[in-house]
Amino acid sequence: MAATETTTEVPDEVEPHSGFWKLTLGSVGVVFGDIGTSPLYAFREAVHGATEGGDVSRAVVLGVLSLIVWALFIVVTTKYVLLLLRADNNGEGGTLSLMALGQRALGRRSGILLGLGIVGAAMFLGDSMITPAISVLSAVEGLKIAAPGLEHYVVPLTVFILVLLFSVQSHGTHRIASAFGPVMIVWFSVLAVMGAMHISDDPTVLYAINPWYAVHFMLNHGEIGLVALGAVFLAVTGGEALYADLGHFGRKPIRSAWFFFVLPALLINYFGQGALVLSHPNAIENTFYRMVPETFLVPLIVLATIATIIASQAVITGAFSLVRQAVQLGLLPRFEVRFTSETHAGQIYLPRVNTLLLIGVLLLVLMFRTSSGLASAYGIAVSTTMVADGIMGFVVVWKLWGWRAGAAAALIVPLVFVDMTFFAANFLKLLDGAWVPLLFGLAVVVLIWTWRRGAAILTNKTRRTEVPLRDLIKSLEKRPPHIVKGTAVFLTSDPEYVPTALLHNLKHNKVLHEHNVILTITTAQTPRVDILDRVTIEGISDKFSAVRLNFGFMEMPNVPKALAIARKLGWQFDIMSTSFFVSRRSLKPAAQSGMPKWQDHLFISLSRAANDATDYFQIPTGRVVEVGTQVSI
Repeated sequence: MAATETTTEVPDEVEPHSGFWKLTLGSVGVVFGDIGTSPLYAFREAVHGATEGGDVSRAVVLGVLSLIVWALFIVVTTKYVLLLLRADNNGEGGTLSLMALGQRALGRRSGILLGLGIVGAAMFLGDSMITPAISVLSAVEGLKIAAPGLEHYVVPLTVFILVLLFSVQSHGTHRIASAFGPVMIVWFSVLAVMGAMHISDDPTVLYAINPWYAVHFMLNHGEIGLVALGAVFLAVTGGEALYADLGHFGRKPIRSAWFFFVLPALLINYFGQGALVLSHPNAIENTFYRMVPETFLVPLIVLATIATIIASQAVITGAFSLVRQAVQLGLLPRFEVRFTSETHAGQIYLPRVNTLLLIGVLLLVLMFRTSSGLASAYGIAVSTTMVADGIMGFVVVWKLWGWRAGAAAALIVPLVFVDMTFFAANFLKLLDGAWVPLLFGLAVVVLIWTWRRGAAILTNKTRRTEVPLRDLIKSLEKRPPHIVKGTAVFLTSDPEYVPTALLHNLKHNKVLHEHNVILTITTAQTPRVDILDRVTIEGISDKFSAVRLNFGFMEMPNVPKALAIARKLGWQFDIMSTSFFVSRRSLKPAAQSGMPKWQDHLFISLSRAANDATDYFQIPTGRVVEVGTQVSI
């Protein structure tokens, strides 16, 4: 699909009312799970950070509440709901979509935007580990109040739930996803009812809507105020999911769900927690669960656990989608992708990613053991992603939307300043646990950097020995080899040069097929490519033609299905009389490669771990001929 100079409208804009409400219900179940479970721990941790275990004062409660309220207004509502939801890349959102949109706006590849996209994606993956751990752990911790004797079972039960959650990923979630919306509707309704029950404990808690209480709190608490601000940020974690899930539900359903249901429920609950603590300061031990009578405690624990599982599921699914996008954009090697639904293309399962996430989540639970301990590690990952989104958003507003640079800066700089303030506040927790997501994010960045650098070096080395395709065709016309019937398709990344598999076929088999296709698969800077733009064919000679298949970075490339489209363009393609020739490179470290030895070995390991091209491009294995070559890197 050709790049356009304006963002496209999201499909739901023309949906009938029934479809709109269905999408709105779905968004409540998937988009808002993370931010919707923040009341379990956000207010409690912020007050603890402000008091450092001391007495809870009225100024602290109103200050923390005011900070939470205005964080929801500025970070989530203004930045994501009102601004970035407009920055859709052919209907899709998310950090990598924003990166691609920014590069398209600039008309070139930008190293700065690429770096921001990589860092944002890496930190999102870090968030994908922390969210299930802190959410489920905070829900199960209600057992300490319901039955103090069960305190020792909190961590084992959390581990059991998380192992069960990750073990069912391979079966897909499409069968239970339809229940996510109704369950989360109940959850947010319960949040609102709980809060409304306690606001009357001290109605003056509503004064916190005045931003002066937030400003006064920060001015009078110094470094302690920054520590508390880091915990306040827990109330907006999940805000980035609003943008990441844009393509699944559309702009209007997400906005409607936020303004008319989710935001009011969250505010009412937070105000209720504040009023409860003002009237009963001891309730700060676990404010959320102290809001209900003991009779309703166990049902609330069960509901909270289900809500946190749903929130965790949404983040895990988002991680799968993000990794697939990164593979399509050439940022990571090919990972095995399994489709878990015949009707929903977005329902995918990545076994290796699932295993790595599970290991990370279990390590976090066993290391920190409480949600309070994990809270220190949580905010840094999300705040980093939000800073990256904000800076890339400036490029989109300036270049793609056509704003003057000064006007774009006046809009974006205050939002980025707020994000960076939260980042600084969370950075203070570096030694308390914030190092965990930073270390994981750094590891992902190193993997991406190594993969891209190694791939570039490998391309340059092989280029030196490659032969221009048109020169070979001229040579074959002068001295034709033995011609055999059928069609041979040679996969290559550069159609200007002879594929290695073709050279080896001529050198060792000394034959040439009567029809030869030089096949190149490209990834567009758009999430999806129109089917009419999927295939382009260029005739080179009577025996050679070049075919280019175009896929969006959120599409799984299916070569046979795409080639079938070429029939409409006049190419007689028959899968049963076609052989696909694929080069399989065996890499070994060279004496001098341009990378340190450790990076050489890491790149080689990544290459070996990559999924087979035959499986990744969904080519029938019975029609594939693999040609092995050894290359020093």
